[in-house]
Amino acid sequence: MGKLFLVPTPIGNLEDMTFRGIRILKEVDLILAEDTRTSAKLLNHYEIKNKLVSHHKFNEHKTVEMIAAQIENGKNVALISDAGTPGISDPGFLLVKTCLDKEIEVECLPGATALIPALVNSGFPTDRFTFEGFLPQKKGRHKKIKELLTETRTMIFYESPYRLIKTLEQFAEFLGPDRRASVSRELSKFFEENRRGTLTELIEHFSSKTIKGEIVIVLEGYKVETAEEDETE
Repeated sequence: MGKLFLVPTPIGNLEDMTFRGIRILKEVDLILAEDTRTSAKLLNHYEIKNKLVSHHKFNEHKTVEMIAAQIENGKNVALISDAGTPGISDPGFLLVKTCLDKEIEVECLPGATALIPALVNSGFPTDRFTFEGFLPQKKGRHKKIKELLTETRTMIFYESPYRLIKTLEQFAEFLGPDRRASVSRELSKFFEENRRGTLTELIEHFSSKTIKGEIVIVLEGYKVETAEEDETE
């Protein structure tokens, strides 16, 4: 029986690819990629010539059984996403679950992911945090934000540059304009930006510029002592 490898890929800077990740991608029989056009650039950069097959959220339900069968028949398969660690706001969960259900060995290599650098850069507590991924775009969005009102852990979100201002404004509306946050943009790339401040300050900053690149929002957790002080006053 073969093995499934989950191989993280750089979130921007190609130098963040690990030696082990490169070796695994050169050794496996098949590489599954979220977008073969995007992944081809990475593979070409490291002269990796193995077979590349598309595996994304629109076809994964149809292909997981076939892929698992190939691994059962002795093929080693690697799964990569466009950027970061497969399965984190990217396809991967269904394939991993299918392989584990069939007692196929699964190995995830350590490597790049956007949420950890953004969290550490934020200056907020890192001992306890919650990763919320992308908020619902429409249905359930306001409900989800309201549920986080008294979340005391540091919160991490992924967001599109096109929805950044809207998300910050909704956070300010439901969680308070003085709640502190950090916005990380284009992590590991030439134009990397880490901006910290209140939600009001961040809205003002990003409203005055064109926003590009992948976004990570880190939101300060609810402070119980502050709430108690307000009630006392």
